[in-house]
Amino acid sequence: MTLPAELVAALKEVTDHVSGYVAETAVRELRRRLVEADLQRRQEEHGVFTEAELADARSRIGGQVEPVTERTADAAAVPR
Repeated sequence: MTLPAELVAALKEVTDHVSGYVAETAVRELRRRLVEADLQRRQEEHGVFTEAELADARSRIGGQVEPVTERTADAAAVPR
């Protein structure tokens, strides 16, 4: 894989192991997309998450949780 020199230089300011950093980032992104796809399937089968379900999810993960939209579902499609 080839990356722009400017990007590699910026990554070297963050880590001593650029290839490991890139691999870890790719794994996180793929995992995020798979979770988004699972959430989309759940909502297609059972309807959009209720406010109570979203509040419960927020409290469990301590972060922002929003209903899966068509935009996020498209982004969740894992390239084949």
